[in-house]
Amino acid sequence: MNKKELRLKYKELRQNLSENDIDKMSLEIVNTILKLDIWDKVYFHVFLPIEEQKEVNTEFVLHLLQGKDKEIVVSKADFDTREMTHFLLTDNTKIKKNEYNIPEPVDGIEVPTHKIDVVFVPLLAYDKIGNRVGYGKGFYDKFLSECKPETIKIGLSFFEPEEFISDVFENDIRLDFCLTPKLFINFNIY
Repeated sequence: MNKKELRLKYKELRQNLSENDIDKMSLEIVNTILKLDIWDKVYFHVFLPIEEQKEVNTEFVLHLLQGKDKEIVVSKADFDTREMTHFLLTDNTKIKKNEYNIPEPVDGIEVPTHKIDVVFVPLLAYDKIGNRVGYGKGFYDKFLSECKPETIKIGLSFFEPEEFISDVFENDIRLDFCLTPKLFINFNIY
């Protein structure tokens, strides 16, 4: 399938999930995160979910990272430039939904991209070698291309991988791992 077809398929699959399903599966994903060898890292970038899109609830990820005393980074998107600015999430960080219902920090302590060690990546679909399909705006591909090469990229999904995405671009950044309620997939072995 191509990206357009996959976006339609997975948006529809997500719409069939109840709030209870989302919370249960999100918690199972967080339990899988504990198996990753990432706990020596310091700066963890976490997406804040768009509830209307029924994304993985990363509130559980935030609690886990806070419990492990990690530096948590969240982003604000500029839809004109397609740039993301990254901020440290602190007790004082004010979060506000933008015009697309994406929760974002209003302002705060900016964190340069090169400091980020681990990125939890939102996605609609992904394939068996770590290619991902997002909403098509290119924010994460641009952001991930600016990260240092050793930054660990972890997709979070409710669903299993597709066999193959037919229209992957040269600039698309592959994931290192993807976590689902049932699977822990390491793409670095391919």
